[in-house]
Amino acid sequence: MASKKENEDLLKRLLAIFQVEAAEHLKSMSVLLQALENPAPADEQARLVEALFREAHSLKGAARSVNLSAVETVCKALEGAMSALKTRQAGGGQTETLAPAWFETVYRALDGLEGLLAAGVAGQPPQNASDMTEIVRQLEALETPDRAAGESPPAAVATAPPERPPAALAASGDTVRISTARLTALLVQAEELLAFKFSAGHLVGELRALDADVAQWKKTWSRTARDGRTLRRAQEKHGGATGGKTQPVLDKLLDAIERDELAVKAFAERLVALERLAEQERRMLAGMVDGLQADMRQVLMLPFGSLLELIPKLVRDLAHDSGKDVKLRIEGAAIEIDRRILEQMKDPLIHLVRNAIDHGIETTTARRGAHKPVPGCIAIGIAAKEGNRVELTVADDGAGVDLEKLKAAARKLGLIAVKDAVKDATEGVTELSNDATLALMFESGLTTSPILTDLSGRGLGLAIVREKAEQLGGSVAAELPADGGTLFRVVLPTTLATFRGLLVGLGERQFVLPSRSVERVLRMPAASVKTVENRAAVEIGGQAVALVRLADALGLPGGGLNGADLQLAVLEGAGRRIAFAVDAILGDQEVLVKSLGPQLRRVPNVAGATVLGPGRVVPILNVADLLKSAQRVRPQTAVPPAPTLAQRQQSLLVVEDSITARSLLKNILESAGYRVETAVDGIDALTALKSEQFDLVVSDVEMPRMDGFELTARVRADKKLAELPVVLVTALESREHKERGIEVGANAYIVKSSFDQSNLFAVIRRLL
Repeated sequence: MASKKENEDLLKRLLAIFQVEAAEHLKSMSVLLQALENPAPADEQARLVEALFREAHSLKGAARSVNLSAVETVCKALEGAMSALKTRQAGGGQTETLAPAWFETVYRALDGLEGLLAAGVAGQPPQNASDMTEIVRQLEALETPDRAAGESPPAAVATAPPERPPAALAASGDTVRISTARLTALLVQAEELLAFKFSAGHLVGELRALDADVAQWKKTWSRTARDGRTLRRAQEKHGGATGGKTQPVLDKLLDAIERDELAVKAFAERLVALERLAEQERRMLAGMVDGLQADMRQVLMLPFGSLLELIPKLVRDLAHDSGKDVKLRIEGAAIEIDRRILEQMKDPLIHLVRNAIDHGIETTTARRGAHKPVPGCIAIGIAAKEGNRVELTVADDGAGVDLEKLKAAARKLGLIAVKDAVKDATEGVTELSNDATLALMFESGLTTSPILTDLSGRGLGLAIVREKAEQLGGSVAAELPADGGTLFRVVLPTTLATFRGLLVGLGERQFVLPSRSVERVLRMPAASVKTVENRAAVEIGGQAVALVRLADALGLPGGGLNGADLQLAVLEGAGRRIAFAVDAILGDQEVLVKSLGPQLRRVPNVAGATVLGPGRVVPILNVADLLKSAQRVRPQTAVPPAPTLAQRQQSLLVVEDSITARSLLKNILESAGYRVETAVDGIDALTALKSEQFDLVVSDVEMPRMDGFELTARVRADKKLAELPVVLVTALESREHKERGIEVGANAYIVKSSFDQSNLFAVIRRLL
């Protein structure tokens, strides 16, 4: 009989297996539910409902086997709702139009199941038991249409679902379950073989060079032997008159030369045969390695749709929270890409979608007032591009980007500088182009949002998108389509292992520049270097391009601008072009990217390393970092100085009626080095503001006599205090309260339920 510990160990193993299985069931149900929202013929709708029914039934049985009764109860109710719908479909024989409330209830059930599963696997009691009881009640109400009509489930925001990516489930006998970590390890080992392929190519190159040397040596020996034979014929012609005592020595030397000539010829022939054999084996090895690597990559290739499965629910939830009406359209979801890239792009895609809803799509009232269609639309597209790349586009038909507001925000942060400007040679006018202005959107800390909230307004989302895309070897750009709205283009490689690189030299050092970021390489006379606004520049294609020594950008001594000619590599990224001067352009070749390890995860200007030849490690440069480093090298006399912290201790006013919260905030802020005064309500705060100077106000909203909203409005109405930053920290988290905060002029709105002191510090540093 099994012991208690053995039973517990068995249950843990079963729960681990169940966790994977349950995640697959939930994922399938989410995809099926999205597809069910699309208009479809009766037979297709019936197929989707049947599949949902089976998924719920399977999850119910699996939950029962691991004693997760709460999950079993919800699945049973979900199964009942699907069964009732099947019965109605069979009786009516036609497509049934399902109300948005029906979908909202089922979506809420899936959300609740996620929480129950997480708690159950962790061995914890469910934290939302009362909510789940209500969800079960609503699901049971769906079994009877008349009964369901009397219910009042939460209002749903109508979102149009994306096209469902084609997915065919293989028969169980054709598949095997293996962890992605193990697959990734196998791919890494396959990629390691590339080093042998490159080494074999290097060996063939060395043999060719040796063959050329031997050929030259052979010519020399042939001339020597020919001269010797000429000398011997001359002696024989004169009857050996010049021989004497040296004749035997000369004959011996000539014989040796002739023997060596034969030996050199034989050696050269063996070397040629060895070179041919090495080349043949290199080709065989290259074919085997490339084939193995391609097969391993294919194992880890996933359709983009696997990343996009979370987006419809995200759009639905964000639209609901913001009170907007949004539909989603997805195209090209079947295009495949490396799973590792998909994992890295999850957060950037979420940022782009959130940005489209938060800053792009207008409210329903605003859209109708502008005679625009309702709901607003977010379109996500994936398209294959040349050179093993894919393009991800995220577009919305919202209000678009206010370029003047963007410029104003950039000026405030000191981001607009002459370096980004386009100069009109005829009028001498300097202004930002639209492309350069849009590129500012990706700068960290820049935002046009009128208020900071717990979800947005810090100017970090798009900076994260650019940083992640560039880390993956891709790029991102923003556009303003002619028909309105905003469009983001993210270009990514389909795989991570190898790419083409430009090998450059700085003295004895060598570096690799990703070829996709190299606009061109060229040689120019040093006399063509000009000084434009106190900076070195060269004219390329009729435009002035900044010139920087690569050694200076990397902080290395010497190299790049010496001699009569300059060897330049023009790099382009993030809307910038800079010509880097190097000592030598050594060629373009395929390279294998190697990580620097966790200890060197983030080395400035370095993205990784590669091994060239027999164990020679060469750094691969990070172009995004390099462009930033180049800007720091150049003089900044024409650039407005970046704002710096005042030398004096900064003073904050905390307005809070609760003595506990007031003391907590005062201690937190004083520990960070700020001087802090307190006030018990809005009237007390106004008195303090008129008698003393403060750099920022942190205020609660709900307070006696005068609340935080009125205090903020009074501050904005006072000419002396109008520019004073105000941060509202409150328990009021509804959309209406946040909008009220924007209306009265608050700079930031932090909800106490998600309060984190590091978040508060970040907001204060951002505003000061």
